[in-house]
Amino acid sequence: MTEKLTMSKAINSGLRRAMLDDPKVLMMGEDIGSLGGVFRVTEGLKAEFGEQRVLDTPLAESGIVGSAIGLAMRGYRPVCEIQFDGFIYPAFDQITSQLAKLTYRHEGALSLPIVIRVPYGGHVGAIEHHQESPETYFAHTPGLRVVSPSTPHDAYWMIQQSIRSLDPVLFFEPKSRYWVRGEVDTENPTTDLHSSVVAREGSDITVVGHGAMVAMLLQAAEIAAGEGTSIEVVDLRSISPIDYGPLLSSVQKTGRLVVAQEAPGNVSVGSEIAATVAEQAFYTLEAPVIRVSGFDTPFPPAKLEGNYLPDADRILDAVDRALAY
Repeated sequence: MTEKLTMSKAINSGLRRAMLDDPKVLMMGEDIGSLGGVFRVTEGLKAEFGEQRVLDTPLAESGIVGSAIGLAMRGYRPVCEIQFDGFIYPAFDQITSQLAKLTYRHEGALSLPIVIRVPYGGHVGAIEHHQESPETYFAHTPGLRVVSPSTPHDAYWMIQQSIRSLDPVLFFEPKSRYWVRGEVDTENPTTDLHSSVVAREGSDITVVGHGAMVAMLLQAAEIAAGEGTSIEVVDLRSISPIDYGPLLSSVQKTGRLVVAQEAPGNVSVGSEIAATVAEQAFYTLEAPVIRVSGFDTPFPPAKLEGNYLPDADRILDAVDRALAY
């Protein structure tokens, strides 16, 4: 069955289905119960499943994740919400020092099937600590899986696949896409959790990104098509691990690559992709891999975010530079 849903509603529906399928799945977070979360992603779940499975927690991110670790050890599958991206740092030690390492420490005998949902990114005009892109910190940490959907369909399926994972998953939700509607096939997932996909086929140059950046890449590709340039768009979907197969195949076809992200460029996901493609597809590249990113500064005040975040113009400028070689 196909429905047209916003991304926030698609995640809500995916969470609901996961809770119906497995009574060990429970939700934890600040204001996620009666309020339904600040973005209303968990709206209605407490009324349906009760306060024992949809828990309003204190304003203590470290406590949320620490409690989830204990619950996972007892056989539950906690889904934690970090209210805003910049609020994840108080839980950083629990995530990177404990959650990421416990399975390894127990030589695989202990599984921690925990999902941490993180609304992230810009384009919403929020205040300090409310729009950041911290995904690289966690992609760098062994023991964590890191994913980010770009469409409601992927959001619906990827949240369920994340909950079923035996490993901890950081589920980054692009908040600027929460209210964008799209077709959701509730019977057939597109692919598995960690596969990258070609979102638009092209022949002249490949562009790649994740989360909200995919929509910007598609916009740039549409503009370029009107000017006679064929851009192939690859949606990473998974940031750790990265599925390089479709990306390398695309680069081998086009010979050029632009990597785009909202996060700062220094020591980033884009840096890793550029290095790997240069290493594995060097002889098919006809131009250097070009990166487009947020600047290497703290995220600016809301009125300046348009200058900070990559837009279609900056992406197309990078495309023109790559094609000039």
